[in-house]
Parts: sequence; structure tokens; C-alpha cells
Amino acid sequence: MPTPTYGHSIRHDQAMLNESLAQASSTPFWLDTPDRPEPRPALQHDLMADLLIIGGGFCGLWTALIAKERHPEWNIILLEQQRIAWAASGRNGGFCESSLTHGDENGELHYPDELPIIHKLADQNFAEIAATIERYNIDAEWETGGIMVVATEPHQEHELRASADQSADAHVLDMTKPHGYGASPVYRAGVTHHKGYAYVHPAKLAWGLAQAAEDLGVQIFENTEVTELSNSSWLAQLTRTSKPITAHTPEGTVTAQRVALATNVFPSLLRRLRLFTVPIYDYALMTEPLTQEQLQAIDWTRRNGITDSGREFHYYRKTSDNRILFGGWDAVYHWGRKVQPSQDQRHETFLLLADHFFTTFPALQGIRFTHAWGGAIDMSTQLMAFHGKTRSGNIAYSAGYTGLGVGATRFGASVMLDLLEGSTTQRTELTMTQRLPIPIPPEPIAYPLIHTIRRAVARSDRRGKDSLLLKLMGLFKVGFDS
Repeated sequence: MPTPTYGHSIRHDQAMLNESLAQASSTPFWLDTPDRPEPRPALQHDLMADLLIIGGGFCGLWTALIAKERHPEWNIILLEQQRIAWAASGRNGGFCESSLTHGDENGELHYPDELPIIHKLADQNFAEIAATIERYNIDAEWETGGIMVVATEPHQEHELRASADQSADAHVLDMTKPHGYGASPVYRAGVTHHKGYAYVHPAKLAWGLAQAAEDLGVQIFENTEVTELSNSSWLAQLTRTSKPITAHTPEGTVTAQRVALATNVFPSLLRRLRLFTVPIYDYALMTEPLTQEQLQAIDWTRRNGITDSGREFHYYRKTSDNRILFGGWDAVYHWGRKVQPSQDQRHETFLLLADHFFTTFPALQGIRFTHAWGGAIDMSTQLMAFHGKTRSGNIAYSAGYTGLGVGATRFGASVMLDLLEGSTTQRTELTMTQRLPIPIPPEPIAYPLIHTIRRAVARSDRRGKDSLLLKLMGLFKVGFDS
């Protein structure tokens, strides 16, 4: 019989947990490497561009590279407020999924009539990610080992098996026998999927995309914060056929025919979009490298990732040197929609994750964590991204990825470019490109509301039954998970 579920209390000796975390670096593991590129210069003068991209995460980088492939003649500039991969693109778990809808159940809730075309576009997008990595010889440590989804609560076991019956790609495991996907006393059932799942070193992917874009002629400026967008000067208007937009930075400006906003979790430069996302902080631990004997002890000899199947869930995977990244579960919203460095560290969450790690893998008790970090995810109420453009058509935006940004940002980049080109495509005809999600209220409503919802989600995961609040949210097609 499986051991008790995780819950929210610390079960292991806290001194032991503190010892396992004592030497953990606060630098995200992916960024803690001598391979990190040197900083690029900041913008220090005024420039003109055919396309300006604001934001140097995955969304902005994909936009720059795809735009240059489509339009080699364009002068393209990308402005990043700090450094490439310093935010979510260098802090995530490196799970790259083909899904654009946060799972079929969520897609069915929001876009039931469009799911076939969304699946087709998602598969194409996923294939293009792999092809781009190969085409530009990007050392992103790309792996396609599939994923194991496990049930850790009694009610999840039936739900997991039922969902597997609906998928041709799903394989139900016999958890009483060795299978190499991972074993734990908390696992009640396990299902594997292989189609549309890959793993990357996220920072290396971002650095590789940036280098590929620069090699094609894109100009990238780091440590350059855009403080305002405005209509262009009279001189710029005289030299262009349409009304350009000027981006203002502390040391210079960029005046562009088209602007792609890829700021994601950070407050949008379009004020009307600021209530459609909320920053949710996610945290992760990284272990020291494990030996083959240790991996055999937990029957995790394959190169798959693992996740549990509640709304509050963990995600974990192995790195190229056989460390285990273990994150998720404790999704934290801080008052006022603030995104700031002090929130990247949260010792109480690290203790909880360490406790859950040793609950999952008691055979690994005694190992140490070398890195512990956090970062913000841009969550929307529909748990997936939305895309659009301004009425003038020369500013496009994409945001709200809710944890799917490693893969789905390439799709969002393609949508923004379609919109800026004035093209009508299958991507631009989707509802997610034509309709905004339900907004999240401002403070002082947001903080108590989000924490009330999170408590309801935790109760639902334990009991297997939604409260009246969650049922009401479902009627309005509003979601929340970790």
C-alpha cells in the first residue's frame, strides 16, 4: 500500500532537511556555468528598425529568429532589460511540451471546436523546435525520453487510468514490476506518454537562439529597459510609409515600423493588458549528481521526466550528468503582482520541496541539493497563452503561458509575426488570438482571492471533489494550478 500523500506539513526531521540544503546555491543551476555568454552592450543611441522586439526570453528570441528567416531584408532589434535567459527562460525545468492548451481537458473546456487544428499546429510547432535546434547546431541538450504521470491519491488512480484509455500514446505501467521510469512508495499508478515531450537545457537553448539570430543579422542589446512606447517623432514619420512606434530607454530610443511585445510575466507596456496575467512564483531544487546505483535503487534508469497528476503537482527530471531537478507544488503569489529578485528565494518552500523529495525517494535520503531557486510564471485564467495586436496593427503581443513557455513561445512568436505582417493564417483565426481571457482583479482583491482559490485546490486534490468555488470557476472557464 502506498505511503501517505504529501499534504502541506513537513514530515522529515527539519535539521536533516536544512543540512541537505545547506550548500545550495541561489543561482539557478542552468545559469551557474562558465559557458554563460558575456553580457552584450546596452543601447546607448537612437536607432531605426523594421521590427523591434521587447523582451529577450524564449518568446522574444523565437520572434527575432523566425522574423529574420521570413524577412532577411528587415532590420530587427531586440531589447532585453537584463540578460538573455536571466528570467523564466533560464529558471524553468526544461520541460518542452507540444501542448498549446495545458492539456486536452483544458483545451476541451475553452476551445472544443478548435482542438483538431490546435493539435495539428502544436505538432508542427514542436517539430520545428527540434528542426531549428538541429539547423543551427544549438547545444540545447535536447532529449525525447517521454514522461511518466503518476497518481499519488486514491481518486487520481481511476482518473489517470480513464484518461489513458482516451490516448493512443498512453501506456499503463505495472507498478509492481521494475520498468525503469521511476519507483516510489507514494506512486499508486503510472502512465507513460512519449509523443510531444522533450527536455532541454533551457539557458543553452536561449543562448543558442540568441546567437543564431545574431548570426543572421539581428541586433541584441542587453541591460536595456524600455520605459515607454510612444508615437514616433515627425522625422521618423517622414521617412516611413506608416506611423512608427518609438521605444524609450534610459540611454536611447528605437523607432520601429512594427513592435512585438514579449515581456510575458513583467507588466505590459500596453496598460490595458496588465490585468490579464498574474506572476506566480515557482521554485525548484537540484540534487548533486547521482550514481547508477542510486538511480537503480529508485528504478529510474530511463531518460523520462515525471509529474504527479493533481492540480498541485511536482515535476522532476534528470540532467545530462544525472542530477534530479525537483520543482513545482508550492505556487506562490506575492501581493501587488510584484516581480522582484528578493522573491526568487523562499526557504520555507525549499524545505517543503526537500521534504517531498525524500518522501518520494526515501532511498536517496542523505544526498545534498546543490542549487535552490525560484522565478515567476505569467499565469492567465485560461491556463494558456493569448495573443493579439493593437487596433493600429503595428504592435503585437503574446503572454500568459502558465508554465508552457519552453515550447509554446515559438508558436506565440509565429502568431505575432503573422499579425504584424497582416497575414490571415490558421494561427490568427484561432480564438486564442482573437479573444482575451477573463482578467484577474487588481489589489486588494487579487491576493485574498488567489490564496482562497489555492486552498480550495489543495482540498480538492486531497479529497477528489471540487468545492462550490471551483465548480463556479469552471462554469466561467477560470483555472488555477501549480
